[in-house]
Amino acid sequence: MSFIEVRQSIMKVSELFQIPVFNDFRLVAGSEGTEREICNVNMMDAPDIIDFLKPNDFLITTGYHLQRDPTLFYNLVEQMAARGCAALGIKSRRFLNGIPNEIIERADQLHFPLIDLPNSLALVDITNQTLTRILDARTKELQFAIDTHQQFTEHMVSGEGIDRLLKRLSDMIGFQALLLDSYFKQVAPNSGTEKREGVLRHIQALEQIFLGLSTNKSAFSIIETRQTYSLFVLHTYRKKRYFLLINGLLPQTDRLLMLTVEQASNVLVFELMKDEALKQTERKMRDAFFANLLRGSFSGGEEIISRAKEFGLVNGLTYVLVCGELDMNKEPLSFITFQLENNDVFDYLEGEAGLLPFPAHYFVNDHTCALICELTMTWENGLHFLKPALKEIQRKIQRIFPHTISFGLSSGFTDLADLPDAFREAAGALHRGKQAGDHSFIQVYQASGLTDLLRRMPFEELGKIYRDTLQDLAYPEKDEDRALLQTLTVYLESNCQISETAKKLYVHRNTVIYRIEKCEHLLGKDIKDPETTFQLRFALRIRPLIEEQNGGIDG
Repeated sequence: MSFIEVRQSIMKVSELFQIPVFNDFRLVAGSEGTEREICNVNMMDAPDIIDFLKPNDFLITTGYHLQRDPTLFYNLVEQMAARGCAALGIKSRRFLNGIPNEIIERADQLHFPLIDLPNSLALVDITNQTLTRILDARTKELQFAIDTHQQFTEHMVSGEGIDRLLKRLSDMIGFQALLLDSYFKQVAPNSGTEKREGVLRHIQALEQIFLGLSTNKSAFSIIETRQTYSLFVLHTYRKKRYFLLINGLLPQTDRLLMLTVEQASNVLVFELMKDEALKQTERKMRDAFFANLLRGSFSGGEEIISRAKEFGLVNGLTYVLVCGELDMNKEPLSFITFQLENNDVFDYLEGEAGLLPFPAHYFVNDHTCALICELTMTWENGLHFLKPALKEIQRKIQRIFPHTISFGLSSGFTDLADLPDAFREAAGALHRGKQAGDHSFIQVYQASGLTDLLRRMPFEELGKIYRDTLQDLAYPEKDEDRALLQTLTVYLESNCQISETAKKLYVHRNTVIYRIEKCEHLLGKDIKDPETTFQLRFALRIRPLIEEQNGGIDG
């Protein structure tokens, strides 16, 4: 497969002197500005021409309006340089007696090219010749765009994949290209591992800066390696961002290089959206299996084992199930906002699951995610490696997102038919930690004789005990009542310590005192009374079982 060579096609001031009919052009000043681009040619016919000039304009004039006013000439040079014009060409021997030295000196200071035009060439001929060269450059640019688009389109049709596309882009622009996901993890690994990991470490250390980028193109340098990089933002579905990292500086003035990157970016976005659509389909199938598993939709253990095998789960291995949920912040969020942010965190967590010390199978059920980890050792030893890895994930999530996440872990199991029980264990451990008002915790399931005993009681009796004890707080509908129940729960879990409860709830201690007094008024009991405290603790132990039965407390 042949590659298109990226060559410069813009018209620069220095190229004027390469046009045969312009052999008599003489550069008078601004030699350091001859790399300026010429996009248009304008002829001066009025003293207020500056108001009609645009960046990269090449202005040519006979100097008629400048002959009696050197100050106007001086100001014109300054204003054209400030506006970003390309150059000023003037017939200095037509109406002027040469160009004043102070104007030449000022043009040199501004690196603004001043060109002495010969009287033998008409301004219209200069205009036509220059515009012809500009149009030739634009034609080449257009042809290049067509060829580049065709080559990348062929890549897309052939289905060669993202890694091949990045390799092709690297060959075309002469710099290594890397594709990073929203959190600066590499999407398609290729060669140059050591150098690649070095720059990724630097980027990940500055991720908050890069995540806050408001522009789609930027460049930065690493002092340690003296290497400059160009960074391009790619937008896919749901405003999700990826980053194209180029190992070199791509000037935005180099249109062909930028055009090449833009064409490649368009194909990359298409490939990413295609891959994401396939992943979404796989996720839906995977999560549907898990939801049916938890609902008890399968006929028995054999069907569970058979269906689980379709998702890479092999019966007989040692597993532990990890449940994860976002911790609720102090600031209330709308349901839609919370759901979107929950999805973002869970998408990130799915990528991090591959970094765990054990193979992990990822599922999502509503606002809870589940990691089924294959332990290559005993459950007890496996936890020594798994818990630090989960703690590291918690630190990353807290650093990147405005949320924290907590995990509950089940006991070990080998029979996949026990998956529903393992989920209940992990969810129960998670719920107990949340009841205590903790955040960003890892809670391991511990068998509870009381819970096992409660499970054997008729559900109707448990519900009656729960309602009679908590009364109006049993099924709170108002935000105020929900806050009262949460405060009461954390207060009891904190051994009735006001300061500890306030700390866990992120509220003032006077707020806790007020809420506890309000609970006492609603319940008609003194919460400090040992008998009342026991009854309330017992009712709150029933609450998780009611949630489990109803799929949530809704009365």
